[in-house]
Formats: sequence, C-alpha cells, structure tokens
Amino acid sequence: MEELIKTYSCRDAEKRIPVLRMELDYELAKLYDALKENHPHKIDQCKARLEEIRKEMMMLEAL
Repeated sequence: MEELIKTYSCRDAEKRIPVLRMELDYELAKLYDALKENHPHKIDQCKARLEEIRKEMMMLEAL
C-alpha cells in the first residue's frame, strides 16, 4: 500500500514541478519590477512567495 501511495505522489510531483518552475519565473519577474519601483511591501510579498515555492520544490524533489 505504501508503494502505491509513493508511486502516486511521484507522478503528482512530476506534474507539479514544471508548474512550480513557471510560478518561480513569474514571481522573479514580479520581484524585479518591485525592485525597480523600489516598493518595499511588494518586495517582501515576492520574497515570501519565493520562499514558499522553494520549500515546496525541495519537498517534491526529495520524493
């Protein structure tokens, strides 16, 4: 049963990683714009989201 769950998780991770990469690119573009505009609140929001994406990617890559 555990093997089945792990196999399903791996397939799900294979689909999620490319989506996370696109989200990462988008968030980096938003951060770049916020830095250019010198907008501290937007910068902090982008950094927080990037941290969430990083944690999720590390978790998925560990599977």
